[in-house]
Amino acid sequence: MSISLNTCILILKEHHLLKSSAVQDTVRTKMEYVSYDSRDIKTDTLFFCKGAGFRPTYLSMAKTNGANCYVAEQPYPEGKGMHALIVRDVSKAMALLSAAFFRFPQDDLYVVAVTGTKGKTTTAYFLKGMLDQINDGKTALISSVNNVVGQKKVDTFKSSLTTPESLDLFRDMRTAVDNGMTHLVMEVSSQAYKKNRVFGLTYDLGFFLNISPDHIGPNEHPNFEDYLHCKLQLLVNARKCIINAQTNNFNEVYAAATTTTAPDSIYLFADEDYTSPALKHPIDFRYSSEEIDMARTKFKVLCVSDKAKELPIAGEYQLKMLGDFNESNGTAAVIGAGLVGMAHDDAAKGISTVTVPGRMQTEITASHGVVVVDYAHNEASMMALMGFMRREFNNPKIIVVVGAPGDKGVSRRPGFSNSLNEFADKVFLTTDDPGFEDPKEIAEEIDAGIDHTKVDVTIELDRLKAINDAISMANKGDVVLICGKGEDGFQKIRGVNTPYPSDITVAQQVINELEDQNGHFYS
Repeated sequence: MSISLNTCILILKEHHLLKSSAVQDTVRTKMEYVSYDSRDIKTDTLFFCKGAGFRPTYLSMAKTNGANCYVAEQPYPEGKGMHALIVRDVSKAMALLSAAFFRFPQDDLYVVAVTGTKGKTTTAYFLKGMLDQINDGKTALISSVNNVVGQKKVDTFKSSLTTPESLDLFRDMRTAVDNGMTHLVMEVSSQAYKKNRVFGLTYDLGFFLNISPDHIGPNEHPNFEDYLHCKLQLLVNARKCIINAQTNNFNEVYAAATTTTAPDSIYLFADEDYTSPALKHPIDFRYSSEEIDMARTKFKVLCVSDKAKELPIAGEYQLKMLGDFNESNGTAAVIGAGLVGMAHDDAAKGISTVTVPGRMQTEITASHGVVVVDYAHNEASMMALMGFMRREFNNPKIIVVVGAPGDKGVSRRPGFSNSLNEFADKVFLTTDDPGFEDPKEIAEEIDAGIDHTKVDVTIELDRLKAINDAISMANKGDVVLICGKGEDGFQKIRGVNTPYPSDITVAQQVINELEDQNGHFYS
């Protein structure tokens, strides 16, 4: 693959991004590689000077290693002798030029995008599981857990961002196309729009699941309004929209969808009992609970409106994951499957076997209750998780292991305190990706908002010990919730991904040891 200097100039001019250009007569005008990492350079590389941490020495390194053109928001002496494209916004330029370099792979995929404060990953996995039924497993996935760009084992790998940098995203999409994948399901975070990672990308289907305050802090969104604005951009860039009618800020969400999408291509869903005097639009799909236990969740999807009845998806569905909150995620995914062209039987078969790494992974022990590992990492998801356990399992004692990450998500910490006050009996506050912050100070910040007359709190910064102590103290009938990290195999500490066994691995080891001591086996 390659891109010419003239093509770059034309694209940047078309989008009113080019401020100036410097073309060298003696330098090759075709770029055979693209990168924003000065350590990843080949001969004739188009190099992007991006990011708050960019230093001119990186451009010097790129030039030395073979880059022949750079894109930046200002000219640098270090780039003397290279072609220079000076732009108004380098992150937007990178998205547009990367898409062109990789030959617009989105045009060869049916692209489905999912956003929401909670439920993105689960919904994405549900939809992939269903689409795989009709395309022989040729559904690519971009998620906060794993990325899947092909059907070989090597084509599935851990993700580093919920939505990758634009250059990485378009490269992965091209790989997926070259591997014969026909559909792509991707999570789109608010940061993806804040940082222009998906600038210029349009989706065949766009999902808006829910919204509540999150990702607000010095390194993220300055306020909720900015967070909501970024989330809404997904709907503005989708050809068809699926919206949870029960979301907060519904009127703003619906209005965003209508800016580019006709009402006939906007689909609303809600549970069977939901009514709102403020809702001025008919709900197209309803869902109802059929049965929930520790192994499965059954629910029914009803097609209510005339346009909903055109999709042959009405009927009963079964999930391998527990949690009534997953009925909403499942319904969204089923509607998406219907819009892609699936009917009930294939959709029901596909969704019934889906499991999501780090989401509602459950171990039922002989004498230490039920242990659940879940990625719940904000007030909304914590409330949903603990509320479900309280409702469904005879008001159990709830023991929680949780921490909060450093350097980001500062706004989540009071939310942790609120949710723990509402439902928890015992809490172990521990370490969760502290970054450059002191994990003890983070734990103390959460602890300061907890009502100690309701909740017994222990600060145990050793996460392995916290998990061990929580499971060890649990009795039959209790519920232990290990929240935040899911299947993460590392702790982010002072800029280093420090190896960590993962919560589910630690929990299983603790359970094995305890059950062996008692002469029991768990299932």
